[in-house]
Amino acid sequence: MKPHALLLAAILCLASCQTKPSSTSAASEPRSLPSGNTQLSGPILSYANVVDRVAPAVVTVRSSRRVRQSQQFPFSDEPFFRRFFGGGFPSTPQIQQALGSGVIVRADGHILTNHHVIDGAEEIKVDLSSHRTYSAKVIGSDAPSDLAVLKISASDLPVLQLANSDQVRVGDISLAIGNPLGIGETVTAGIISAKGRATGTGDGSFQDFLQTDAPINQGNSGGALVNTRGELIGINSQILSPNGGNIGIGFAIPSNMANTVMNQLIGKGKVQRGMLGVGIQQVTSDLANGLGLKEARGVVISSVTSGGPADKAGLKSGDVILKLNGKDMNDSNELRNDIAAMSPGTETTLTIWREGKQQDIRVRLGELTPETARASRQGGGEQNGSRLGITVTPLTPDLAQQLGLRRGAQGLVIQDIDPSGPAAQAGLQMGDVIEQVNRQPVRSPDDMRRALQSSNGRPALLLVNRGGQTIFVPVPAP
Repeated sequence: MKPHALLLAAILCLASCQTKPSSTSAASEPRSLPSGNTQLSGPILSYANVVDRVAPAVVTVRSSRRVRQSQQFPFSDEPFFRRFFGGGFPSTPQIQQALGSGVIVRADGHILTNHHVIDGAEEIKVDLSSHRTYSAKVIGSDAPSDLAVLKISASDLPVLQLANSDQVRVGDISLAIGNPLGIGETVTAGIISAKGRATGTGDGSFQDFLQTDAPINQGNSGGALVNTRGELIGINSQILSPNGGNIGIGFAIPSNMANTVMNQLIGKGKVQRGMLGVGIQQVTSDLANGLGLKEARGVVISSVTSGGPADKAGLKSGDVILKLNGKDMNDSNELRNDIAAMSPGTETTLTIWREGKQQDIRVRLGELTPETARASRQGGGEQNGSRLGITVTPLTPDLAQQLGLRRGAQGLVIQDIDPSGPAAQAGLQMGDVIEQVNRQPVRSPDDMRRALQSSNGRPALLLVNRGGQTIFVPVPAP
């Protein structure tokens, strides 16, 4: 090869070797957080900047009350009943301490936390990240949503901005900030695992949880769940666990629900909710066939409270609610939450399916109170077993399969139960199947009503199927 050709080849080789490292270096540089909802094009190497902004707005809430006598909590070891705040269950007279977290939502000292963190508290202290401690007073507390608003005498405090939780997507990154087990402020990371979750406690609460696998534990209650823009998307509230510790199934109250409740508590000291006055259930494929629907959609009305808003508007048991104000309804929990989010007196339009036809019905909502809620749960009449404090629905093949019952099983499934009613006192539970009442087979609410009439003031004798095992249960007359 000629000398000048060798020189040219050497120059090209040198240039190639010099450009490769610069390309590799650029690819390995950390990428900045994108704005808006832009998808990530590379790994995020640190959330430190986000944490620096939001952590000062997360506080520790310590509450205490005097326990005047020994108390027994038969379900204290059941993980399902364990909401994660510290303090435990007292066995001797003492000062009971509870630990939780909170979020500063207004610079003048308003703090959002869980109702169960401060429920029954006689004294509440709030520790800021700046190591200052303040006494707090309760502005308002709402058990159905498990939210409470506190106020401390401070100003110019760091504030966490609330995001629109409707825009949160499954798979979004989430950061949980709080004080687990009292060890100090802690940050954990995960993703949004699901939306619209209800944990099925059956206690009349309003649940529309964001589910996350960001590790949360006892003491995280009332703390912040934030997105990568440093906005509050939820208030950490519950965990499900076989042992009381984190296994990656945590639940947060969405910021939109929290904002609605917070504004009412601050403005009025209480929360007012709309009420339709019906018992509802999911439409299964079997129910759809029986109702003449081509597909399983909508929410079926299983009972109507006598004299309630739905009754006055002409709604009937068996009607299928397809839409609420033009919005498709395919989930009973979503319908319940949407109705409750409206103010009493609001006029709504329900699109229903009745006897093969679709029609619109206008309903003026009532106000949900403990009394009206109890009437709705009990169906407003004897037809749904209100004498026993239960709401029942016919057992379908799909429900039987879910409950692990044999093919061909028949009866009435307990859909809801009044914790202070005769059935609950006798030990009946949601999901129990009533096969007989006073030795008479029951397949419909009317069967139950007729069978109960034969009690004549004596305890009603129920044959109950629970998980495939049948037992007789006497239920005292109310």
